[in-house]
Amino acid sequence: MRVYWSFLGLFLLYISAECLLPPSKDDLHQISQSGEKYLDKEIENAINGVKEMKAVMEKSEQDHKKFLSSLEETKKQKEDALKAAQDMEEKLAEEQRVCNDSMQALWEECKPCLKNTCIKYYSRTCSSGSGLVGRQLEEVLNRTSPFSIWINGQNIETLEKEDQQQSQHFQDLEKRYSEVADGVDSMFMDSMRVFDHMHSFQPLHQPNPFSGLYRMPSIFSHPARVYRSPVRDPEFHGFHSMFYPMMQRARDIFESFKPYMGSDMDFPTEDGSVNEDVIITKPFGNDKMTCREIRRNSAGCIKLREECEKCREIQHIDCSGKKPLEGPLKEELETALAMAERFTQEYNRILKHFEEEMFNTSKLLDMFSKQFGWVSSLANRTQSDDGIFKIHAVISKTLEDPEKQADTKVSVKLFDEPEMTFTVPGDIPWNDPKFSEVVAQEALDRYKQSTVVVK
Repeated sequence: MRVYWSFLGLFLLYISAECLLPPSKDDLHQISQSGEKYLDKEIENAINGVKEMKAVMEKSEQDHKKFLSSLEETKKQKEDALKAAQDMEEKLAEEQRVCNDSMQALWEECKPCLKNTCIKYYSRTCSSGSGLVGRQLEEVLNRTSPFSIWINGQNIETLEKEDQQQSQHFQDLEKRYSEVADGVDSMFMDSMRVFDHMHSFQPLHQPNPFSGLYRMPSIFSHPARVYRSPVRDPEFHGFHSMFYPMMQRARDIFESFKPYMGSDMDFPTEDGSVNEDVIITKPFGNDKMTCREIRRNSAGCIKLREECEKCREIQHIDCSGKKPLEGPLKEELETALAMAERFTQEYNRILKHFEEEMFNTSKLLDMFSKQFGWVSSLANRTQSDDGIFKIHAVISKTLEDPEKQADTKVSVKLFDEPEMTFTVPGDIPWNDPKFSEVVAQEALDRYKQSTVVVK
């Protein structure tokens, strides 16, 4: 009899070692509860992460208000200076009409000389694009007043064109900023819905891991703003990616006007370098332009006016005893243009600074979103009253080699997702306290992979 019980004990020990005895319903319930407590902590941590994300955006909104205030003030100063320049130009044009015929004759000889000089100078330095530069310059000269080539500072047409591009760039930046703000708000609101649901779901007799989290009872007691967030769009690849094309367009705008702006408007590329083509030096003054800058704004070739005799004569033309380009109107126009140019540069500087801030902030937002944003997707997936995590089955595989531990196959229900099945390494048996955490984490990782947040 003693031998019988010895064999039975060894047999049960062998079965236990091979994990062939599956867990009972009570065991599965206990494992599920342990896993659910683990997930509660993960959800709590993620909600706190989204709160930090919201705080980053709120700080950005404060900077945004200051940015709008500075931009509005600078825009008003720019428009006033541009209006003054337009008035001065009209007065100069009135004086020019007295000698319009002789002025126009000089101008018609000045234009081809300027074009040919520019093409010659450009071709000597740059590898391609001289034909395009010539055509663009011809179009510019046909729209330009003869007087304007001798006015220091940007001509009014150039300033007006840049003003339009600045306005468009500002509108694009505001649109992207609003999309980012709405996306963060959407994540935050959904996370608060998850928090409310998890808070209400916890039984009163159990410690509530969500009791220390910030509650927002007013959020759901009033009609909420409708957020058209890009986050739910399958094509959404993160907040940071929303600013890449804008940064490139900004570089194009700034570089196209750099012949007038000077070197302080160099715009860095994504790797931090500055776009430089072959450098060419203007024959008069210490300024410099690149081949790319001339291709984008051939009006820079007007700086070559000193090389054309007929262009020089325009500067000293006598209109019935008056020399418009040697009188006070020219000085007043140049002063107004200098002011308009300065405020245009300042406007660009403010735009550039805020865009760079958002470019960097969006990186931080994506970091938060990638790590914690998954919790917002639970807003519509935690409605079941059966709990958020449940292990349905645990099956241990049988191995021929008794030296090795058998892996465990588990079937798990997480949130409102379809049931998932995967394998747990044999060195963590189902009765190990770590088993529930390993299973819960693996299920959560698989859920995160299927959630569209940041790719």
